[in-house]
Amino acid sequence: MCSPRRVVGTLSAVRILLSWSSGKDSAFALATLRQREDAAVVALMTTVNAAAARVAMHAVRQELLELQADAVGVPLWTLEIPSPCPHDVYEATMARAIERALGEGITHVAYGDLFLREVRAYREAQLVGTGITPLFPLWGRDTRVLADDMIASGTRAIVTCVDPQQIDGAYSGRKFDAELLADLPRRCDPCGERGEFHTFAWDGPAFDHPVPVRMGATVARDGFVFTDLLPD
Repeated sequence: MCSPRRVVGTLSAVRILLSWSSGKDSAFALATLRQREDAAVVALMTTVNAAAARVAMHAVRQELLELQADAVGVPLWTLEIPSPCPHDVYEATMARAIERALGEGITHVAYGDLFLREVRAYREAQLVGTGITPLFPLWGRDTRVLADDMIASGTRAIVTCVDPQQIDGAYSGRKFDAELLADLPRRCDPCGERGEFHTFAWDGPAFDHPVPVRMGATVARDGFVFTDLLPD
């Protein structure tokens, strides 16, 4: 859908495929990688619920995902998976994506993970022997400082999914801003890294222009609270 307007870097820059959830961490990881002259993000990779045409877990409509990719100016790879997705199906889907990446001269896959070591270890293990190197541009940063930095940078996001076992479902649909951070319970990670909440980023330093979006209905489903977002 989009043309690669923002693929930058020197001629010797490494070619990076960015794992893209549609949330604030992915968007800020893209902005961070673009500060490196030795790196060029050439594609975004997102898993999509094939039946619902929505981003897995975040529940963002595929139409908005495509508008978002256009707004950041990087081609989008959508990887369709069933819901629920058996582990072997997920791994086979990712293996095909890695094969495609190798065929397109991609040397690195970047992730927006922050501190969950088991998640990082899994991603690293999946790339062993493939010829692809994992990157974690936000890894190890204090998440309260990181959340403040995201907001200060102009990153704009909306909470699309909440785990009500961890925080109140009323947080779904709220802006990711200083007021939200002040209201979150102390047990909640400011970036939602433990799955407390997920977001959709609609503007920020990685964007050429904002994604026009408006709020839809908020519903409880499958043990989570989701706020639907619609193109405006």
